[in-house]
Amino acid sequence: MSQPEYTTAQATALTNHDRKPIHIPGSIQAHGVLLALSTKLEILQVSNNTQAYLGKEPEDLLSQPLSYLLDPQQVEIVKQCLVKKIGSANAFKVLINTFNNERYFDAIAHRTEEAVILELEPTDSELEVSFLSFHALASEAIAKMQSTSNLGEFLHLVAEEVQKIIGFDRVMVYQFDESEAGSVVAEVKREDLSPYLGLHYPATDIPAQARELYTRCFLRFLPDLTAEPVKLVPTENPTTHQHLDLSYCLLRSFDWCCTEYHQNMGVKALLVISIIQEQKLWGLISCHHQTPKYISYEVRKMCEFLGQIASSELAHKISNSEWDYKVKLKSLQSEFLESISQADNFIDALIKTEIRLLDLVSASGAAVCLDNEITLVGTTPNIDEVRVLIEWADTQVNDNLFSTDSLPKLYSEAVKFKDTASGLLLLRISKVRRYYILWFRPEVIQTVHWAGNPNESMQAQADGSFSLSVRKSFEQWQETVRLTSLPWKACELDSAIALRNAIVGIVLSKADELAKINLELERSNQELASFAYAASHDLKEPLRGIYNFSMVLLEDYSQVLDDDGIECLQTVVSLSVRMETLINALLRLSQLGQAQLRLQATDLNELLTKVIDVFRASRQDSGLVDIRIPRPLPTVLCDRVLVNEVFSNLLGNAFKYNEKAEQWVEIGYFSQEEAEGQGSREQGAGSREQGAGSREQGAGSREQGAGSREQGAGSKGKEFSPLHPAPRPSASSHAPCLIFYIRDNGIGIPEHHLETIFRLFKRLHSQEKYGGGAGAGLAIVKKIVELHNGKIWVESTIGIGSMFYFTLE
Repeated sequence: MSQPEYTTAQATALTNHDRKPIHIPGSIQAHGVLLALSTKLEILQVSNNTQAYLGKEPEDLLSQPLSYLLDPQQVEIVKQCLVKKIGSANAFKVLINTFNNERYFDAIAHRTEEAVILELEPTDSELEVSFLSFHALASEAIAKMQSTSNLGEFLHLVAEEVQKIIGFDRVMVYQFDESEAGSVVAEVKREDLSPYLGLHYPATDIPAQARELYTRCFLRFLPDLTAEPVKLVPTENPTTHQHLDLSYCLLRSFDWCCTEYHQNMGVKALLVISIIQEQKLWGLISCHHQTPKYISYEVRKMCEFLGQIASSELAHKISNSEWDYKVKLKSLQSEFLESISQADNFIDALIKTEIRLLDLVSASGAAVCLDNEITLVGTTPNIDEVRVLIEWADTQVNDNLFSTDSLPKLYSEAVKFKDTASGLLLLRISKVRRYYILWFRPEVIQTVHWAGNPNESMQAQADGSFSLSVRKSFEQWQETVRLTSLPWKACELDSAIALRNAIVGIVLSKADELAKINLELERSNQELASFAYAASHDLKEPLRGIYNFSMVLLEDYSQVLDDDGIECLQTVVSLSVRMETLINALLRLSQLGQAQLRLQATDLNELLTKVIDVFRASRQDSGLVDIRIPRPLPTVLCDRVLVNEVFSNLLGNAFKYNEKAEQWVEIGYFSQEEAEGQGSREQGAGSREQGAGSREQGAGSREQGAGSREQGAGSKGKEFSPLHPAPRPSASSHAPCLIFYIRDNGIGIPEHHLETIFRLFKRLHSQEKYGGGAGAGLAIVKKIVELHNGKIWVESTIGIGSMFYFTLE
């Protein structure tokens, strides 16, 4: 449903119109009398027609007690209003002596904040309508309304039954939409009258303050729109010096706009009954008559009762009409959430079940945004348009749920993709992370039939301002509405909110499970480390005995053993030494698992000098060792002893696994910013080596043939550059600043072993090659680096060399 679009000046006029205080008109309708009473039931104000109805001038009644007019029993009924809630009425028949005879009145009393109001309407009947009579009149109408489950038929029956009771020329059921505009959804009328069924009316026709009064007062009756209103005497309440609040008065006079509006429609009498749904004004039963027509208070009360029955039944009819759809949504929701809750990664489950994600809210497309990763499902704007839309939503949408059926009117860029996303339903899953689900609906071009031009009510003045005037024409006027989608239903919004709540619940549940698992793993790791330490420590004693007794046999009893016996003993000794090496490695690793870091500022230049000195002292060919340090190393916060072990191990491996005549190792570092800057400068500037035939990424070298490191291992002729590390650390805001490297020109490591070499006791060669070893060194290095919250990884090419990287946080 479209509403006219207003400029700022027009919107100001509309706001001023909505603020008009129609509840304090200072006058009443002419078909009754009003008395305003103090809490002591003294007459403070009266309508200026008491002479016609009561035979007494207003001045004769003011300041008199109510007992001046009513008998004590009737006064007591009015007094009961003082303890009732505001607006709650007491109704009764009264007989009042006028100047020439006795006259019966319907008396209706209620209280306001500042007064008790008594309204008197003359009646020809002295008897109250009995419950049985009332039931007989209403029961048939109620039975008919309850007999149908179809919403359209039900609304037509409501109009039909009210028309039978009051005999008005036209009875309509008018429904409000989300924008407070409305349309006629059912109509019963005289055959010669033009139909209003299906016509739309702008919100200005029933302004906000009138809608608010209809929400509080369920019936409004104007028997003669041509009658002059009757002023109150005095105009203001003498106690409060303010106009009397007539919100709940049946006799409250009508605004001139209402009079002119309905007279332009040919209406002289009007009865309006409110239809309330969930404490909100759903619509009105609007009854028009072309001549003045009075309806007794009892008949009006029966109409009000039918309106309340209609409101109650309406909820049931709407529920029935939407029930199947709601059941379908609930079923889809249950299946969808079950699949998410059972998935190892609920985010993947959310994206992979594409159809169900769309069906949850009957959308044609969706976008799932998880931080900077966006996945599109169905018919959507392109990913760049979605990304910009999310940036707009970040600043404009504060709630977890946002919906519109006309996105281009709120976000002008959406005009470009109106065919896929004129409607938007946005769900914010997290306020900490940028997690959104966006559903889209395409543009649906509509033709709206208005009862007259809705823009006609806005009139421009000479000074450039606007005023709201009464529309004069109600001839059918067509408007083509664009840039809108089908509206989002309340049950669809509920489905989206339920999805968010379920996802949050699943995440919390997963987090709780993960915390329990981590706690159990931590306990198990501690137990395992304690066991490994105890086992490795206890194994050393019997192993030492095996070694010693084997040596005794070899040294003291070799003359009684043959060659085979001696060879067996030598094997036992060798295996004992090997086993002790393995036990020592296991013992060292278990010690690291229980170690507490002793962090201190450490000059890595000093530390590395000591490591190199020890290394050179342990090698006979130390003169052939070429260790390069391109620039001084920084001072870092670390455990000096453990980092010493890292450099010692990596440096030892670099020379151990090197068969070249000229062996060298380079030790250095660079910042992550340097690596990223170098990579962005060199990306795409590939150079070709003559004869190499392979395309290299990044021309880091000026000389032809000295190409920079290629991505991937296995091609010959490549060299490493320390400014091109493999992108192993996650590029998050917590990424370490410095990356250290140890680079060699050794034998290299096969690509499929780049991860496995860090496993405990993992060796790529037999014991006889490269000096043997337990295969625990890199596992220990990895453990030390991880104790510093760092990472270690390697790049290598067979025959060219290896480059180990590690970080220390």
